[in-house]
Amino acid sequence: MDMLLAGDIGGTKTHLALCSPEGGPTPQVRATFKSNDYANLEAVIKQFLDDARLPATKAVFGVAGPVMNGRSRITNLPWIISEATLQQDLGFSEVKLLNDLEATAHGIPHLPARDLSVLNDAPPQSGTKGVIAPGTGLGEAILFFLQGRYHVIASEGGHVDFAPTNLLEVRLLHQLLGKFGHVSYERVCSGSGLPNIYAYLKKEGFAEELPEVREALKQAADPTPIIVQRAMAGDCELSIATLNTFVSILGAEAGNLALKLMATGGIYLGGGIPPKILPKLKDGTFMASFVNKGRFAELLARIPVYVILNEATALFGAACYGLGL
Repeated sequence: MDMLLAGDIGGTKTHLALCSPEGGPTPQVRATFKSNDYANLEAVIKQFLDDARLPATKAVFGVAGPVMNGRSRITNLPWIISEATLQQDLGFSEVKLLNDLEATAHGIPHLPARDLSVLNDAPPQSGTKGVIAPGTGLGEAILFFLQGRYHVIASEGGHVDFAPTNLLEVRLLHQLLGKFGHVSYERVCSGSGLPNIYAYLKKEGFAEELPEVREALKQAADPTPIIVQRAMAGDCELSIATLNTFVSILGAEAGNLALKLMATGGIYLGGGIPPKILPKLKDGTFMASFVNKGRFAELLARIPVYVILNEATALFGAACYGLGL
């Protein structure tokens, strides 16, 4: 049986799965690895295939970085991935690299309704779709409809200039310019960006930092889950303010994407963070920021906005692409 190896290669985790043409994009075998535990992707694949004891003849990987001429340098990981090298070293007949949001986008047309949560009451429409996904970084992608099916365009839109929409965000930008020189949306609207907002609000004395939160953050390899958990629990004012700012910025950039694409087919929120903060996304903060575009507020209010609940959509989408769906 010709098996397809599908992968979602992130700065934090690498997800791999084996699929077959008969079984479709539903994995027959699946595993997750900590990316930083391995020197390169080849080492992860070899361990996965050894453990699975099944051969693969071709592979498709969604990778967290731009893909140029079959090569990619992972944005938040010191890996350089090459289609040609993987094909030669692992004996595949074919290897294809997709940007991770490109892979996610390939999965969107095939997601069941249960994998989506709607943030507004705009009716579904046909037309171009946009994807924005805060995870470790911030990814964006485009889907356009042509000749009976959706086609995907990769993007690095998460790295465009951050544009503040209120005085708090102006001051946040001012501080981060001094730190980074260039401030993209990813610097404030991602898992790596949330601590930047938290540190700014703490420095400005927006709220007191709880001693137990301070200690937990000191001990944590990644402070973002702690900030998100305390904000969602509602017991840390500094974390709550951080998440409010994050969601407002996410809504503004999602609205920017919708306008640039005229995304009448909808905006889809992917990545690991949105499903974890779904109640916050539904409290009105996101949509108020999304439609806050002056004369175009009414147009944006008619664009449906969805949260992708299936956190394996990039893996699913890579399999859909590899199987020709």
